[in-house]
Amino acid sequence: MPALDFWYSIGSTYSYLTVMRIAEHCAAQGVDVVWRPFNVREIMIEQNNIPFAGKPVKSAYMWRDIERRAALYDLPVRVPAPYPLDNLPLANQVAVLGMAEGWGAAYTVETYRRWFQDGAPAGSEPNLSASLRAAGQDPERVIAEADSEAGVAQLAEATAAARQTGVFGAPTFVTGGELFWGDDRLDDAIAWAQHGSLRRRGR
Repeated sequence: MPALDFWYSIGSTYSYLTVMRIAEHCAAQGVDVVWRPFNVREIMIEQNNIPFAGKPVKSAYMWRDIERRAALYDLPVRVPAPYPLDNLPLANQVAVLGMAEGWGAAYTVETYRRWFQDGAPAGSEPNLSASLRAAGQDPERVIAEADSEAGVAQLAEATAAARQTGVFGAPTFVTGGELFWGDDRLDDAIAWAQHGSLRRRGR
């Protein structure tokens, strides 16, 4: 089965649109998804790329754009969502641990749902513990492990891997050595995974 790497960071607003639909969307087209959480904030600071902070006109556009695209995908959304996140690193440290243990995707979907539908910031309480319980995990155990020295190092390693791959933002999809940035490039990435080009079958 063809596959694509889904590089995302809990804290990326546009990743809501991808997180909530990618598993079902890719499965319907016979493409496997490898979820790859990382710290997008670290990479963006390195690039001196702060896209929305202190930019009210651009921020207003972002929220309306997300609202429009959520309607396109039939996703409930309540914007503006709390942004930026105070605990972005911890949210992603938990996700990295979850991927290693097999529950990371479920946690990610739950934390984004609570963030963008209920207005509860990801990485903070009550979202963090509620999302972990929904993913079948003990919050006390997971938070302690994720926030340990080892948990911090694991996120740093994941972020270094993203950097080495050429990832500069989220969401990003990588397949067949090609990189596609942005939720609106998901179908391009799927086409490349399937056919090694942007041409869809039958075109």
